[in-house]
Amino acid sequence: MFKVPPVPAQRLPELLRQMPKAELHIHIEGSLEPELIFALAQRNGVALPYADVESLRRAYAFTNLQSFLDIYYAGASVLLHEQDFYDMAWAYFERAAADNVVHAELFFDPQTHTERGVTMATVVHGLHRACVDAGQKLGVNASLILCFLRHLSEESAFETLEQALPFRDKFISVGLDSSELGHPPEKFARVFARCKELGLHLVAHAGEEGPPAYIWSALDVLKVERIDHGVQAVHDAALMQRLAQDRIALTVCPLSNQKLCVFPDLADHNLGKLLEAGLAATVNSDDPAYFGGYINDNFTQVFAATGLTARHAYQLAFNSFEASFAGNADKRAWEHKLKETFERCVEHDY
Repeated sequence: MFKVPPVPAQRLPELLRQMPKAELHIHIEGSLEPELIFALAQRNGVALPYADVESLRRAYAFTNLQSFLDIYYAGASVLLHEQDFYDMAWAYFERAAADNVVHAELFFDPQTHTERGVTMATVVHGLHRACVDAGQKLGVNASLILCFLRHLSEESAFETLEQALPFRDKFISVGLDSSELGHPPEKFARVFARCKELGLHLVAHAGEEGPPAYIWSALDVLKVERIDHGVQAVHDAALMQRLAQDRIALTVCPLSNQKLCVFPDLADHNLGKLLEAGLAATVNSDDPAYFGGYINDNFTQVFAATGLTARHAYQLAFNSFEASFAGNADKRAWEHKLKETFERCVEHDY
């Protein structure tokens, strides 16, 4: 591992912004900014229960995961056509490129759209086209992760998988998201087993609001390769040891955790504790339009609140590449670029 040189505290925010990074926990529907929601609503003739952009933004006052999801699904109602999905993803990619994201794995929720009569083809083609263009025009390598909504049935998840299989070449993984409490991972054991047979990568949200037991189930029943969130793992010493030993990455989302009152004060966030325990934690933005910031906002704010250092920054970025589903050649190239960024920071002022 590269020995990270000391970096003065005043230069750390710029280093956080400049360093290359991968984003592994971004719900693309959660990047839908109020301005774009209103633009798409106007384009598609969709009536919104808000007078203007500011009244919608004021409604972003969440007390828990469910209160957020209620408004999240309302925002998604403006997405009707392939170009809508492209425009949403492209807006995210432009922000990601500005934040020096070199690789992004985007979650998308097809059931949110197919239940409204939008076809799977419309969703996937729009998002995939944006991924291709992001690589060609912005230098952001990108892929898609199809998520099942855990508040719906496993039968609905199977139906969604069947609808998606004609587009199997356009997504690399499946995930599990939405309301965690009351919907343990084992509810989806059979559909994840089928996805594993199909050669898809497997990830799942666990241990955000749910208990450590949900993380165990995600690992042992669903056989996932990454845990999305996972911050509740600190309450189970044996689980912490398992995650560290097996290098199971956690895709942590600090501003989301703060906004949803998992850690009401960002200074109390356990990101540093996870890293010091040897876990492969990463930093991500989750639903940035709703939670107050994209990936660099998450980095700069959690570092400012907790006193994390350049050593932690390097480890988090390195972990993001290692935990990604990208090829080894790409990982090595990004890690080399990361090392160069840190060396340049020590030698010169930005």
